[in-house]
Amino acid sequence: MEEKVTYRAAEESGNKSREGMRDMFGRKTLDRIEQMVDDAIAGDFRESDYDETQLSRVESKWKHYLGLSALTRENMEREKENVKGLVSDISHQTKTPMANIRLYAELLRENLESEEDSAGKQQNLRLLDEISRQSEKLEFLIQSLTKMSRLESNIVEVKPRRQKVSELISAVVRDAAPKAVQKGVEIVNIYDGDGCADYDMKWTKEALGNVVDNAVKYSRPGGRVQISVKEYGWYTAISVKDHGIGVREEDTAKIFGRFYRAGEVQQEEGVGIGLYLTREILRKENGYIKVKSKPGEGAEFVLFLRKGNE
Repeated sequence: MEEKVTYRAAEESGNKSREGMRDMFGRKTLDRIEQMVDDAIAGDFRESDYDETQLSRVESKWKHYLGLSALTRENMEREKENVKGLVSDISHQTKTPMANIRLYAELLRENLESEEDSAGKQQNLRLLDEISRQSEKLEFLIQSLTKMSRLESNIVEVKPRRQKVSELISAVVRDAAPKAVQKGVEIVNIYDGDGCADYDMKWTKEALGNVVDNAVKYSRPGGRVQISVKEYGWYTAISVKDHGIGVREEDTAKIFGRFYRAGEVQQEEGVGIGLYLTREILRKENGYIKVKSKPGEGAEFVLFLRKGNE
C-alpha cells in the first residue's frame, strides 16, 4: 500500500514538473512571438535577428509571415517614393512649356493687334483666344491631377490645427470675388462669428474654394451665393448655397467621384476633379461634405470641419 502511494506521489510530481516545463517553454515562445509582433509594428522587424534553429514551428511561421509583411511595407514605401518622384517630374517638366505657350500667345496677340483691321485679323484673334483658353484648361488639369496624385499617395500631409473659421471663409471669398464679378454673381458671407475648427488652411481653402467656385460657375448672371456657418457639438458646418441649376438626386452621390460631370454641365469649364479633391481633403481632416439640392432650385453644399479640443 505504501509503495502505491509513493508511486502515485512521484507520478503527480512528474506531471507537475512536465507541465511546469511546458508553461516555461510556452511563455518563452509567446514572449518571442510578442517581441516579433512589437518589432513589426514599430517597423524594426528583421528576419536575421531571429535564429531559425532556436524557434518552434509556430515561431518560424510567424517569422516568415512578418518577414513578408516587412518586405511588402518596404515595397509600398519604395512605390510611394517612385510616385512622388513621378508627380514632381510631371509638375516641374510641364511648367516651362505652359509658360512658353502663354508667352508666345501674348506675343502673337501683340503682332496681330498692330496690323490693320481685317476679317483675317479678327479670325486669327478668335483662334488665338481659343488657344489661350485651351492652354489655361490644360494647365488647370495638370495642377488638379498633381494635387489628386499627391493626396491619394499621401505624399502631402494635411496638418489640421485650431484656427478661426472666419479667416478661412474670408480668404476663399477674396479669391473667388474676381470671377464672381466677371459673371455678375454676388457672394454674400453672412457669418460674423469667431468660432474655431481644426483645419489645414492651405488645403481646406482649396476644398472650400472648389465648392464656392462651382457655386459661382453654375449660378446665372445676377445670382447670389450665400455662405453661412452653424455650430454643432463636434463639428463646425460651413454652408455654401446657390440658386443655380441644381443637382439631380441620382447625381448627388456621383458628383464626388473622380472626373464625373453631369450631362447638363458638360459644356461648362471644368474637368470633374474639384469636388473629389474637396471630399478627400475633408476626409483627411476627419471631416465630410453633404449636398442638398433640387434641379432648377440651386444647391447647398455643407462642409463639416471637426472642432477638436475646446
